Amino acid sequence: MKILAISGSLRKDSYNTALLKAMKALAPEHIEITLFDELGQIPLFNPDIDPNIIALKNSLAEADGLFLSSPEYARGISGVLKNALDWLVSGEEFVDMPVAIFNTSPRASHALDSLYEIVRTMSGNIIDTACITVPLLGSNLTAEGIVEDHVMSESIKSAINAFYVGIVNVNNDRQ
Repeated sequence: MKILAISGSLRKDSYNTALLKAMKALAPEHIEITLFDELGQIPLFNPDIDPNIIALKNSLAEADGLFLSSPEYARGISGVLKNALDWLVSGEEFVDMPVAIFNTSPRASHALDSLYEIVRTMSGNIIDTACITVPLLGSNLTAEGIVEDHVMSESIKSAINAFYVGIVNVNNDRQ
């Protein structure tokens, strides 16, 4: 199974990116997690232009699922993540895509609620049992530190497994 992971933060030491990197490290062999690292190169959304966002669309089209993690800015998701999602609205790549949403700050509820609403509006299939909050705000943990933290790593492994089971169940229901 291939999963595309997108962090809504461009910061070098982002907790959201560290979480997704830890997920990649903790994923079982049958699950390949690829981090999309070109978010900052996507032009501002303008339906009058046809930008070259092939990397994002191809990465999503090749994925069996999508992991999203975003910081909260001004009570919403980051602008770069919203911009990328806006570009995907008109394509077929996102429709019925299994999605898990992750949060790195328990108090960032507005961004989390906003991201849920956006994904549902775009016809994404949120696997609720895989969506978790990993309290990283103020922890100074890197991806390696997250992996080494037994409680966090077990929570992450459980979320990855729940996502896998959720996708298998969705696919079985379609047959």
